[in-house]
Amino acid sequence: MQNTTNNQVLGVVLLIRHGDRQGFYQDPDSYAPFGTKITALGSAQEQQLGGLLRQRYLDPSSPHYIHGIDGNIVNLDQIQARADAGGEGGVIFNSALSLLQGFFPPYSGANDTLANGTTIIAPLGGYQYIPIESVEPENDISLEGWTSCTAFSDATEAFYNSTEFKQKANESADFLNSLKQYLDGRPVSLENMRNIYDFLNVRSIHEANFASQISPSMLAQARDLANFHEYGVFTSGTPDGIGNIAGQTILPSILNGFARITNASDPLMILHQEISYKPFISLFKMTAVAEHNPELAGIVDYAAAVALEVRASSNGPVIRFNFKNGTNADDFKVYNLFNASGDVPLSTFVDRFDDVTVNSTAAWCAACHNNVDRGCGEIKLGSAQTVDAEMLHPVGAGLLGAGMAVAFMLIVCFFLFATGCIRWGTRNGVVPKKSSDDDSEFEKV
Repeated sequence: MQNTTNNQVLGVVLLIRHGDRQGFYQDPDSYAPFGTKITALGSAQEQQLGGLLRQRYLDPSSPHYIHGIDGNIVNLDQIQARADAGGEGGVIFNSALSLLQGFFPPYSGANDTLANGTTIIAPLGGYQYIPIESVEPENDISLEGWTSCTAFSDATEAFYNSTEFKQKANESADFLNSLKQYLDGRPVSLENMRNIYDFLNVRSIHEANFASQISPSMLAQARDLANFHEYGVFTSGTPDGIGNIAGQTILPSILNGFARITNASDPLMILHQEISYKPFISLFKMTAVAEHNPELAGIVDYAAAVALEVRASSNGPVIRFNFKNGTNADDFKVYNLFNASGDVPLSTFVDRFDDVTVNSTAAWCAACHNNVDRGCGEIKLGSAQTVDAEMLHPVGAGLLGAGMAVAFMLIVCFFLFATGCIRWGTRNGVVPKKSSDDDSEFEKV
């Protein structure tokens, strides 16, 4: 890392929601997902956001410029990209591709002149190939901590049975009944509100006839109820509560990004993580950003972006929290973390979450009460085998060893007997001995 001055941006951790997509259904209890696809609008939104990030962080005239970064031809040592490959996996991964093409667009200078004088121009006008890590939920819990999480599902059911939820359901019953005509027979209940809003929102974006039938106020009211629903599901009263599992599992990768950016021997300057809306909700709660900004207590828009800037200061690196709620928002806005004012020391950010991060599959299995899938079955089996070995008393271990030695000797003897190398003695004390002419003689033993 080069010499720095106060307030200079050292690097940034980006959390990006995917772009516009087709309808997407999730089980209201387990949040088990069903497939969807990205739209042309979604790809365009992500590329547009990537272009804005390019202006913000790669333009030397920008006050947010990351000094020392290669802005034209991407330096793959300076950027790491990851994408959730879960239920909306294709949408999220393709969104990451589109964003990176806006961030690092084709470079026209990407060509080679060969020894014979031929000039070869790179495909697609100098398309830049940036690797994206596909984060598979079955192998990595970091970007999708809520699926197959029994404790999370139990907490969701508890929320549905709470006085607060039942009161909201009673208050909204008439409005929900008014939506039946638009839902093509889908279940109409507050428990299903996320799916109801998603269905209405997708159709209002892509179907002109439907958009003319439903009023903006009805869509806004449906979104408010969906925000109430999702904020209640994906948050808890304390940072270590299971409702915050989406934030607890993504935090280790965020903290690792900070550590790498501030490490003078590590060239990383940008960590880009493409995700769904759930981690945003948990992180806004855990960082107290939503406490003073209630408009953030809910579902963020497509192509929403959190930019956690690591900046230099005289007292060490600090974190600045910036958020832009989709392509309709004017620009990034700075929000205060932890009810503080201004930038927060990196050490404060790390200490705040030291005891609440879920940074391993084993820790996730324990928190989620899962002993079966996402690697938990293998961990349980390994733990059981270890415990069995440790529970064996030293005396028992000695006896077991002796028993195994005796068993081995018996096996050897049986083998020798079977092959004729030895024979058991007869009752009269003689054993047969084969002569050279195949006649049998007997000798005393």
